[in-house]
Amino acid sequence: MSVLNNKVDFVAFISVNHANPNGDPINGNRPRDTMEGFGEISDVCIKRKIRNRLQDMGECVFVQSDERSDDGCKSLNDRVNSYEELKKLSEGKKTSKDAFAKLACEKWIDVRTFGQVFAFKGDTVSVGVRGPVTIQPAFSLEPIEIEDIQITKSVNSESKSGKASDTMGMKHRVRFGIYVLKGSINCQLAEKTGFTEEDAEKIKNAVATLFENDCSSARPEGTMNIEKLFWFKHNCKSGQYSSAKVHNSVIAKALCEEPTSAKDYEFIYDGNLEGLTPEVIE
Repeated sequence: MSVLNNKVDFVAFISVNHANPNGDPINGNRPRDTMEGFGEISDVCIKRKIRNRLQDMGECVFVQSDERSDDGCKSLNDRVNSYEELKKLSEGKKTSKDAFAKLACEKWIDVRTFGQVFAFKGDTVSVGVRGPVTIQPAFSLEPIEIEDIQITKSVNSESKSGKASDTMGMKHRVRFGIYVLKGSINCQLAEKTGFTEEDAEKIKNAVATLFENDCSSARPEGTMNIEKLFWFKHNCKSGQYSSAKVHNSVIAKALCEEPTSAKDYEFIYDGNLEGLTPEVIE
């Protein structure tokens, strides 16, 4: 497996139909939006879904959600301590940070992909790893319309005399929206973490299938989809063009005045970056 030698930029278009793509816990779990009304999916949310897909592919993942834990560990500290070779390197102030980081990157794909800070209560030394893959928050092309639906729960959570079983609640969802996801892979940082060409392919597959096994009551199966992924592989480590130019070369063209589905858009690469042609996955 060779370390990544070609910079990568990618752009994906996400369709949302009557779903909550990323609830905001400080706003009643309503779909995240900006001050201008554009929908937002945080980079943390996107990375969580990528990690989940990597787990589905059988990869070792360090930052696992509780319901997806596949090694019995209940915390990140437990996961570090369960890896005997890594635990032996953790000797307080005598810890070799480089050796610790190298071993962690070899063990967990998300560490060598996104990086990780290993700092736990009681530790005298923390180890930081910078990852080569960066993900931007995804924003909608147009301001979103959020639907608020009142629901009724017909069963009490606890037994209380005199209390009716019906409890009122709320659900929130985006009526329709197209979100744009942008990311890049840096070769210089890939050299430091050991991120390989094979790893890049796994990330591409994870992004292309981002919403597989991701359904929930807030995101029923089929309500969120990757409509098209543009994967740009440069011919050198530093890249033929800046990431901003590459990301801006991919556009969504509305085919009608008021789009109501992904079919009302055309997702295209403008072709203005000479010598750079994307792989397109639909």
